Amino acid sequence: MTVLNVKEMACEHCVKRITDVLTAAGLKFEVNLADKTVSVDGDEAAVKLAISEMDDIGFTAQAAN
Repeated sequence: MTVLNVKEMACEHCVKRITDVLTAAGLKFEVNLADKTVSVDGDEAAVKLAISEMDDIGFTAQAAN
């Protein structure tokens, strides 16, 4: 899994928006509000798609170090 930091994720509403868009994109993922992360299960293309989909709804996702 690739872990992405999503600093703007602040509440359950944010989690729902991210979950809805990534589910619609057909991705396998886990959202962790406490850590402000999204873990994407898949290859580089899946990670890029997740980043793009979150960007489209106003969230900046960056790979964790």
